[in-house]
Amino acid sequence: MNIMNMINIDTKNFNVFTILALLILVTGIVFYIYWVSRYGVWYDIGIYSITIVFVLSGIFGTILSLYKKTDE
Repeated sequence: MNIMNMINIDTKNFNVFTILALLILVTGIVFYIYWVSRYGVWYDIGIYSITIVFVLSGIFGTILSLYKKTDE
């Protein structure tokens, strides 16, 4: 059972929306690392909430932009 066949992701659909989603994902991770290194705070609910929005948007955006549309 191949997970890629279940989700129907095709890397041929790589486009500008995929790049944007990956940039949002990287922005979330870099923002969290910057905040931790700048202020030394690892456990802050405000930073978690901002980071989660960026990271989940990047992950779901990447999956949706790479999703292979099937004609039935």
